[in-house]
Amino acid sequence: MTALDFDGQRIALLGGTSGLGLATAQLAAARGARVVIASRTEERVAAALATLPETAEGHVVDLGSERSIAALLADLGGLDHLVFTAGENLVLHELADTDLTAARGFFETRLWGALAAAKHAAPRLRPGGSIVLMSGSAAARPQAGWAVAAAICGAIEAVTRALAVELAPLRVNAVAPGVVRTSLWDAMPDGDREAMYTALTDQLLVGRVGEAPDVALGILQLMANGYTTGVTLPIDGGATLV
Repeated sequence: MTALDFDGQRIALLGGTSGLGLATAQLAAARGARVVIASRTEERVAAALATLPETAEGHVVDLGSERSIAALLADLGGLDHLVFTAGENLVLHELADTDLTAARGFFETRLWGALAAAKHAAPRLRPGGSIVLMSGSAAARPQAGWAVAAAICGAIEAVTRALAVELAPLRVNAVAPGVVRTSLWDAMPDGDREAMYTALTDQLLVGRVGEAPDVALGILQLMANGYTTGVTLPIDGGATLV
Protein backbone atom coordinates (compact mmCIF):
# COMPACT_ATOMS: atom_id res chain seq x y z
CA MET A 1 0.00 0.00 0.00
CA THR A 2 1.38 3.39 -0.94
CA ALA A 3 1.34 6.10 1.71
CA LEU A 4 -2.21 7.02 2.76
CA ASP A 5 -3.75 5.07 -0.12
CA PHE A 6 -6.70 3.07 1.21
CA ASP A 7 -8.22 2.10 -2.12
CA GLY A 8 -10.74 -0.68 -1.57
CA GLN A 9 -10.04 -1.03 2.13
CA ARG A 10 -12.92 -1.23 4.56
CA ILE A 11 -12.67 0.95 7.66
CA ALA A 12 -15.17 0.96 10.53
CA LEU A 13 -15.34 4.20 12.50
CA LEU A 14 -17.33 3.85 15.71
CA GLY A 15 -18.26 7.36 16.68
CA GLY A 16 -17.66 8.48 13.10
CA THR A 17 -20.64 10.82 12.77
CA SER A 18 -19.16 14.05 14.11
CA GLY A 19 -15.95 15.79 15.09
CA LEU A 20 -12.74 13.81 14.79
CA GLY A 21 -14.49 10.60 13.75
CA LEU A 22 -16.35 12.20 10.86
CA ALA A 23 -13.26 14.08 9.71
CA THR A 24 -11.40 10.77 9.65
CA ALA A 25 -14.19 9.07 7.72
CA GLN A 26 -14.21 11.89 5.16
CA LEU A 27 -10.44 11.81 4.67
CA ALA A 28 -10.30 8.01 4.48
CA ALA A 29 -13.12 7.99 1.91
CA ALA A 30 -11.28 10.62 -0.12
CA ARG A 31 -8.27 8.27 -0.12
CA GLY A 32 -10.34 5.40 -1.52
CA ALA A 33 -11.61 3.62 1.58
CA ARG A 34 -15.07 2.15 1.97
CA VAL A 35 -16.09 3.58 5.32
CA VAL A 36 -18.62 2.35 7.85
CA ILE A 37 -19.76 4.84 10.49
CA ALA A 38 -21.77 4.17 13.63
CA SER A 39 -23.36 6.33 16.29
CA ARG A 40 -26.25 6.29 18.76
CA THR A 41 -28.82 8.36 16.85
CA GLU A 42 -30.34 7.95 13.43
CA GLU A 43 -30.27 11.71 12.83
CA ARG A 44 -26.51 11.97 13.36
CA VAL A 45 -25.85 8.95 11.17
CA ALA A 46 -28.01 10.38 8.37
CA ALA A 47 -26.36 13.80 8.60
CA ALA A 48 -22.90 12.28 8.46
CA LEU A 49 -23.74 10.01 5.52
CA ALA A 50 -24.84 13.10 3.59
CA THR A 51 -21.20 14.27 3.67
CA LEU A 52 -19.73 10.94 2.53
CA PRO A 53 -19.66 9.02 -0.78
CA GLU A 54 -22.55 6.72 -1.66
CA THR A 55 -20.37 3.71 -0.84
CA ALA A 56 -20.38 4.65 2.86
CA GLU A 57 -22.49 2.67 5.32
CA GLY A 58 -24.12 4.00 8.47
CA HIS A 59 -25.47 2.14 11.50
CA VAL A 60 -27.28 3.15 14.68
CA VAL A 61 -25.56 1.44 17.63
CA ASP A 62 -25.29 1.93 21.38
CA LEU A 63 -21.52 2.31 21.62
CA GLY A 64 -21.63 1.93 25.38
CA SER A 65 -23.05 -1.59 25.07
CA GLU A 66 -20.81 -4.57 24.37
CA ARG A 67 -23.78 -6.54 23.05
CA SER A 68 -24.64 -3.83 20.52
CA ILE A 69 -21.03 -3.45 19.42
CA ALA A 70 -20.60 -7.21 19.08
CA ALA A 71 -23.75 -7.48 16.95
CA LEU A 72 -22.63 -4.67 14.65
CA LEU A 73 -19.17 -6.10 14.08
CA ALA A 74 -20.56 -9.58 13.49
CA ASP A 75 -22.86 -8.15 10.81
CA LEU A 76 -20.05 -6.19 9.18
CA GLY A 77 -17.73 -9.16 8.79
CA GLY A 78 -14.25 -8.55 7.41
CA LEU A 79 -12.54 -5.20 8.02
CA ASP A 80 -9.14 -3.69 7.37
CA HIS A 81 -9.12 -1.12 10.17
CA LEU A 82 -11.15 -0.09 13.20
CA VAL A 83 -11.17 3.46 14.58
CA PHE A 84 -12.91 4.17 17.89
CA THR A 85 -13.62 7.84 18.61
CA ALA A 86 -16.96 7.54 20.42
CA GLY A 87 -17.69 9.34 23.66
CA GLU A 88 -19.95 11.87 25.27
CA ASN A 89 -18.70 15.43 25.69
CA LEU A 90 -16.77 15.53 28.94
CA VAL A 91 -17.93 17.98 31.60
CA LEU A 92 -14.87 19.24 33.47
CA HIS A 93 -15.07 19.83 37.23
CA GLU A 94 -12.58 20.22 40.00
CA LEU A 95 -12.49 17.23 42.33
CA ALA A 96 -14.70 18.74 45.05
CA ASP A 97 -17.47 19.27 42.49
CA THR A 98 -17.08 15.97 40.64
CA ASP A 99 -20.11 13.68 40.59
CA LEU A 100 -18.45 10.26 40.64
CA THR A 101 -21.55 8.50 39.38
CA ALA A 102 -21.62 10.76 36.34
CA ALA A 103 -17.87 10.33 35.95
CA ARG A 104 -18.27 6.54 35.78
CA GLY A 105 -20.70 7.06 32.92
CA PHE A 106 -17.99 8.65 30.79
CA PHE A 107 -15.89 5.51 31.18
CA GLU A 108 -18.71 3.31 29.81
CA THR A 109 -18.24 4.46 26.25
CA ARG A 110 -14.77 5.95 26.16
CA LEU A 111 -12.96 3.05 27.86
CA TRP A 112 -15.24 0.00 28.07
CA GLY A 113 -16.76 0.74 24.68
CA ALA A 114 -13.27 0.95 23.19
CA LEU A 115 -12.33 -2.37 24.78
CA ALA A 116 -15.51 -4.01 23.50
CA ALA A 117 -14.84 -2.71 20.00
CA ALA A 118 -11.27 -4.04 20.04
CA LYS A 119 -12.41 -7.39 21.45
CA HIS A 120 -15.01 -8.02 18.77
CA ALA A 121 -13.17 -6.41 15.85
CA ALA A 122 -9.85 -8.18 16.33
CA PRO A 123 -10.98 -11.57 14.92
CA ARG A 124 -12.44 -9.81 11.87
CA LEU A 125 -9.47 -7.66 10.91
CA ARG A 126 -7.56 -8.78 7.85
CA PRO A 127 -3.78 -9.27 7.79
CA GLY A 128 -2.05 -5.91 7.99
CA GLY A 129 -5.02 -4.41 9.78
CA SER A 130 -5.06 -2.11 12.77
CA ILE A 131 -7.05 -0.57 15.59
CA VAL A 132 -6.78 3.12 16.48
CA LEU A 133 -8.13 4.36 19.81
CA MET A 134 -8.65 7.89 21.15
CA SER A 135 -6.67 9.32 24.05
CA GLY A 136 -5.93 13.00 24.67
CA SER A 137 -3.35 15.44 25.95
CA ALA A 138 -4.91 15.28 29.43
CA ALA A 139 -2.94 12.08 30.10
CA ALA A 140 0.42 13.83 29.78
CA ARG A 141 -0.47 17.43 30.65
CA PRO A 142 -3.59 17.60 32.83
CA GLN A 143 -4.97 20.83 34.24
CA ALA A 144 -7.07 21.51 37.31
CA GLY A 145 -10.50 19.94 36.85
CA TRP A 146 -9.27 17.35 34.35
CA ALA A 147 -8.97 14.35 36.70
CA VAL A 148 -11.66 12.28 34.97
CA ALA A 149 -10.40 13.14 31.49
CA ALA A 150 -6.82 12.34 32.50
CA ALA A 151 -7.90 9.01 33.99
CA ILE A 152 -9.70 7.98 30.81
CA CYS A 153 -6.84 9.07 28.54
CA GLY A 154 -4.23 7.37 30.69
CA ALA A 155 -6.24 4.15 30.71
CA ILE A 156 -6.61 4.20 26.93
CA GLU A 157 -2.86 4.62 26.48
CA ALA A 158 -2.15 1.69 28.81
CA VAL A 159 -4.75 -0.44 27.00
CA THR A 160 -3.19 0.47 23.66
CA ARG A 161 0.22 -0.85 24.70
CA ALA A 162 -1.25 -3.99 26.26
CA LEU A 163 -3.37 -4.83 23.24
CA ALA A 164 -0.48 -4.21 20.85
CA VAL A 165 1.37 -7.00 22.66
CA GLU A 166 -1.61 -9.33 23.04
CA LEU A 167 -3.07 -8.97 19.55
CA ALA A 168 0.19 -8.90 17.55
CA PRO A 169 0.73 -8.96 14.61
CA LEU A 170 -2.47 -6.91 14.51
CA ARG A 171 -1.39 -3.33 15.21
CA VAL A 172 -2.98 -1.20 17.94
CA ASN A 173 -2.25 2.51 18.30
CA ALA A 174 -3.84 5.65 19.73
CA VAL A 175 -3.89 9.36 19.04
CA ALA A 176 -3.71 12.02 21.77
CA PRO A 177 -5.19 15.25 20.44
CA GLY A 178 -4.73 18.54 22.22
CA VAL A 179 -7.44 21.20 22.05
CA VAL A 180 -9.16 20.92 18.67
CA ARG A 181 -12.13 22.92 17.37
CA THR A 182 -14.88 20.32 17.64
CA SER A 183 -18.20 19.85 19.41
CA LEU A 184 -16.27 18.33 22.35
CA TRP A 185 -16.13 21.82 23.85
CA ASP A 186 -19.76 22.77 23.24
CA ALA A 187 -20.62 22.40 26.92
CA MET A 188 -18.48 25.47 27.65
CA PRO A 189 -20.06 28.93 27.44
CA ASP A 190 -19.29 30.48 24.05
CA GLY A 191 -17.21 33.29 25.52
CA ASP A 192 -15.11 30.94 27.63
CA ARG A 193 -14.52 28.63 24.70
CA GLU A 194 -13.36 31.43 22.39
CA ALA A 195 -11.15 32.84 25.14
CA MET A 196 -9.53 29.41 25.48
CA TYR A 197 -8.91 29.20 21.74
CA THR A 198 -7.39 32.69 21.70
CA ALA A 199 -5.11 31.97 24.64
CA LEU A 200 -3.92 28.71 23.07
CA THR A 201 -3.22 30.41 19.75
CA ASP A 202 -0.70 32.59 21.57
CA GLN A 203 0.80 29.71 23.56
CA LEU A 204 1.09 26.81 21.12
CA LEU A 205 4.32 26.32 19.19
CA VAL A 206 2.44 26.09 15.89
CA GLY A 207 0.60 29.37 16.53
CA ARG A 208 -2.93 28.01 16.10
CA VAL A 209 -5.55 25.76 17.61
CA GLY A 210 -6.01 22.36 16.01
CA GLU A 211 -8.73 21.43 13.52
CA ALA A 212 -10.40 18.05 13.07
CA PRO A 213 -8.55 17.25 9.80
CA ASP A 214 -5.22 17.59 11.65
CA VAL A 215 -6.17 14.65 13.86
CA ALA A 216 -7.75 12.71 11.00
CA LEU A 217 -4.46 12.84 9.10
CA GLY A 218 -2.65 11.41 12.13
CA ILE A 219 -5.14 8.55 12.38
CA LEU A 220 -4.66 7.70 8.72
CA GLN A 221 -0.89 7.75 9.18
CA LEU A 222 -1.16 5.23 12.01
CA MET A 223 -3.35 2.96 9.90
CA ALA A 224 -1.04 3.19 6.90
CA ASN A 225 2.29 2.63 8.66
CA GLY A 226 2.68 -1.11 9.01
CA TYR A 227 5.74 -0.73 11.26
CA THR A 228 3.99 1.23 14.01
CA THR A 229 2.23 -0.38 16.93
CA GLY A 230 1.71 0.28 20.62
CA VAL A 231 2.27 4.01 20.31
CA THR A 232 0.22 7.03 21.26
CA LEU A 233 0.70 9.82 18.74
CA PRO A 234 0.41 13.33 20.20
CA ILE A 235 -1.35 15.77 17.86
CA ASP A 236 -1.35 18.85 20.03
CA GLY A 237 0.54 21.68 18.36
CA GLY A 238 3.39 21.24 20.84
CA ALA A 239 1.19 21.68 23.91
CA THR A 240 3.11 19.14 25.99
CA LEU A 241 6.32 21.17 25.49
CA VAL A 242 5.10 24.57 26.70
